[in-house]
Amino acid sequence: MRPKIVCLCGSTRFMEAFQKANREESLKGNIVLTVEIVAYDGATDPQRANPEEKRILDELHLRKIELADEILVLNVGGYIGESTKREIEHAKSLGKRIRWLEGEGEKC
Repeated sequence: MRPKIVCLCGSTRFMEAFQKANREESLKGNIVLTVEIVAYDGATDPQRANPEEKRILDELHLRKIELADEILVLNVGGYIGESTKREIEHAKSLGKRIRWLEGEGEKC
């Protein structure tokens, strides 16, 4: 039996939460799919600096959700941005299990 595949979703401004969740899920024996960009800075983060690169990365993340068994929404402080909302809706449309870092259900 293969390990569970978990896709982390959330704002890249919370990279510490991504790193912590990646470690915790990996230590549980799960395969973790996460974001590609680790800087939250409009000057150096392609997701902010280049709209075409952001589009490519957003599409890539949707494909990761399709590969995953579930998503873990890193809703730090209850924050969910527009990209994360799209990812949650995509996961729902595919019948994926959705887990939340904080609380249950969407907080905007």
